[in-house]
Amino acid sequence: MTTKPLTIVTGINRTCEPSSGSLILVNDLYRAMPDTHTTFLGRAPVDQAWKAAFDHLIPLSTTKRPQGSGFDHYVDELTREVGALIEQLRPDAIHAQYVGFALSLALSRIAGTIPIIAIAHGPEVTAAERSAAEHEAMNEVADASAAIVTPTSVLADHIDRLTGRRFTDRITVIPWGIRLADAQVRDQPSAGTGPLSLVHAGRLDDNKSTITAVEALALTDQPHCLTVIGKGPLREHLGQRAVELGLRDRVHFDRYLPRAELWRRLPNFDAFVFTTKGLDAFGLVLIEAQAHGLPVAYSDLPGVREILGSAGVPYPPGDPRSLAVALDEMGRDFHRRKALTKAALNNARRYDITATGRRLRELTLRVTS
Repeated sequence: MTTKPLTIVTGINRTCEPSSGSLILVNDLYRAMPDTHTTFLGRAPVDQAWKAAFDHLIPLSTTKRPQGSGFDHYVDELTREVGALIEQLRPDAIHAQYVGFALSLALSRIAGTIPIIAIAHGPEVTAAERSAAEHEAMNEVADASAAIVTPTSVLADHIDRLTGRRFTDRITVIPWGIRLADAQVRDQPSAGTGPLSLVHAGRLDDNKSTITAVEALALTDQPHCLTVIGKGPLREHLGQRAVELGLRDRVHFDRYLPRAELWRRLPNFDAFVFTTKGLDAFGLVLIEAQAHGLPVAYSDLPGVREILGSAGVPYPPGDPRSLAVALDEMGRDFHRRKALTKAALNNARRYDITATGRRLRELTLRVTS
């Protein structure tokens, strides 16, 4: 007997392309979720390869507006548009991405008897901690949801606190994952001691704190080299700082790379440097690096420590001197670097996107039963 697929409506209020960690995650997640029929609500333009993960993709037409004057009117318009779509689709469940952002608000207001699972990504938590309006929106979505999913217990505690501990029993931790089957590992880490070829990948903004890695290189005993992959508002400043520190030949900047291209390049490096200094939902790029056999030096944030455990080298966030010491120690001790490579691979195996998809589907079945 054929089982009817579970029908889900979800979406992110951004252009439908692999332009951020969250958009890459949801693409992998719904592709990996068995026996489901997923409709995704997003924004044009639509990347056709990215679109293939979903059974149906509907571009939203309501003009976006940020928080501030006109935002309430915008959410009202978006709610009307989304409400008409939900009335047509009548899904078994709604997955509201970002707990409190505009699309999740709209979905929570028109769901009616359709159960909602709110899925946290991190930026909405930071916004709710800074803004009364965002805080109110988060609480509204949480109140309307049958379950709230976060990737770490640290992020779960942030949301629990922001919602006044009223929905503790609705919060579930489901770690994120990557497509481990696509990762390629080089046969052996580079042998011997000496300077390392380091890589950092991510958005070049204040919270990612790439400056910590650049300044650390000026403090190392060994002339390690760093490749920075990504784009963002601090790109020019980082380049200037590298020149000021005499690192023109040791710090190289590359454009943002699509994931497939980034993954092809990762095995060419000796280690990955993670420098985020504030709240980070999960740090998927760390798991990507580890899955390719790279030892990781990481800023010791609680959420990151939760997913890495002892499979990395921690240093105090925003402290270039401590990072420099960690990199030099890694460069001098090949046996430790080899052990870190083994630990990295073992840790990455815990985070396969198929497990994430399976657990989210099981939760969805529970709230719809």
